[in-house]
Amino acid sequence: MTIIPSPRGQKRARIEIIPLIDIMFFLLATFVMVSLSMVKNQGIPVRLPAAATGQPEERKDAATITVSATGQLYLDKEELSLDALAAKLAALKSANAELKIFINGDEDARLGLAIEVLDTTRQLGISKVAFETKKKPR
Repeated sequence: MTIIPSPRGQKRARIEIIPLIDIMFFLLATFVMVSLSMVKNQGIPVRLPAAATGQPEERKDAATITVSATGQLYLDKEELSLDALAAKLAALKSANAELKIFINGDEDARLGLAIEVLDTTRQLGISKVAFETKKKPR
């Protein structure tokens, strides 16, 4: 008895790895893009001044006050006058005793206006105040 060979041959099943790698890179890129879009920017975009000694701060339970180059004040993207800002901060302070304030000022903004905002926060009893800066290039 003779053995007749199969016309298909003896091919073994194998897993193609290149499409799997493509899918993994796509998923990784998607995850990175979604993660970056989840960063919450509370203030109005301004050109921050540079500082060599700045340190990252925890932003939990914080409000952002933006002082623009043209002299407008914003509390978490809402434009306010200095008096309205004081009233809103007082309401936030009554709701949260551990309120943190980040002053996000444009580098071309008037220093006097930023000092007025700082005085207003201190008069309301808010002691956790920080100025936002960017890292100074070396």
